[in-house]
Amino acid sequence: MDVTVTDPEALLAVDRRHLWHPYASAPTASRNYLVDSARGTRLRLLRRNKWVEVVDAMSSWWCAIHGYRVPALDRAAHDQMARMSHVMFGGLTHTPALELAQMLLDIAPHPPGIGTSALQHVFFADSGSVAIEVAMKMAWQTHATGGLTRRRMFTLRGGYHGDTFSAMSVCDPDRGMHSMYGGLLPDHVFAPRPPGGVDRPADDPELTDWEAATRALFHAHADQIAAVIVEPVLQGVGGMHIYSPHVVRVLAELAREYGALVIFDEIATGFWRTGSRWAADRCQVVPDILCVGKALTGGYVSLAAVLCTTDVAHRVSASPAGAMMHGPTFMANPLACSVASASLRLLADNDTAGRVARIGEELAAGLAPATKVDSVADVRVLGAVGVIELNKPVRVAEVTEAALDAGVWVRPFQNFVYTMPPYVCTSEEIASITSALVTAVERVHG
Repeated sequence: MDVTVTDPEALLAVDRRHLWHPYASAPTASRNYLVDSARGTRLRLLRRNKWVEVVDAMSSWWCAIHGYRVPALDRAAHDQMARMSHVMFGGLTHTPALELAQMLLDIAPHPPGIGTSALQHVFFADSGSVAIEVAMKMAWQTHATGGLTRRRMFTLRGGYHGDTFSAMSVCDPDRGMHSMYGGLLPDHVFAPRPPGGVDRPADDPELTDWEAATRALFHAHADQIAAVIVEPVLQGVGGMHIYSPHVVRVLAELAREYGALVIFDEIATGFWRTGSRWAADRCQVVPDILCVGKALTGGYVSLAAVLCTTDVAHRVSASPAGAMMHGPTFMANPLACSVASASLRLLADNDTAGRVARIGEELAAGLAPATKVDSVADVRVLGAVGVIELNKPVRVAEVTEAALDAGVWVRPFQNFVYTMPPYVCTSEEIASITSALVTAVERVHG
């Protein structure tokens, strides 16, 4: 196989024969778009035998929040490469990891009026899914002194937490993409999916019915529950479902009443994506364990982190193993840590809250016309997240092509056509994205 060829069609032929893409068959039956480069908010890709530039409405699966070829991030990567790209974290430490850990602890969720967070320890992981694995292992180990009698997690239907084994086990067991593995996965406790609406009041009848059912379910299994794990306020891949912060407060209250831990999966929701720095801030709940990833490095390189309280760290360390039994080869990779610190500085130095608020307003206005399209069941926006929900499965290839006709890259799934754009998008680019999504849905689905 000669992969040095420069002819685009030859490269795409290699792709079709040999590369296995995410959530796809192999050899692939679909045609992927060849990307040559990226800059700012735009991808340069091959389409119909021509190189075209299109706005990336997906932030490369929600991580490239600053766009591409960002000078500050490029500089951080280059400077760190000149010193060392990697060194093992076992028995060694280094400034990039120390700097990033301190920055994360400084901005970690904390109660209103209190300047510091209860989250005081950082465990670095390779990816979001691995961070979930680590968090679940932490939760199990905190209960291990009594013989690991608490083996189950309590979570919501409709959730998604990753594709690795333990992460799959807390994804929706019936409607999620991992249902075929059901008989192989650990058995956890799933509460009903809460009713939608971030502003739904606590006394709303649908929400009070959900709360009563969830409390009863938790009470029935309380002595088995090691932790509650949840994507606060926004369930991502499980259906872009937006729900009330009251739900999160109820789950945290139940966990603490019965001695279970609270794990927040903020891999998709963190770093202002939902309108606040953390979705936890909207809920006014500080978890015992917090998982972050995706946008952590601004989309430059894979890195995740698990933050926990001192109580959790001490209980894990007091377990029979005497240590956290996890150690990725590339844990706290210096190159990734340096870029992540630079990304966090960009978020701090710019009016990120204002940018996201402006994008949210423009998404809401631009997607509103979709409510009049027959195939649309719902339109919703939260922070820099805009969703068109169809009343039928989306024809992915056709909608993608229609959006590309308008100069926008989108990647729909199930019955959702959505955008999570880079925070650096201009108003004109947001208008292009929303127009492309509405037009594509109307053209393909009517």
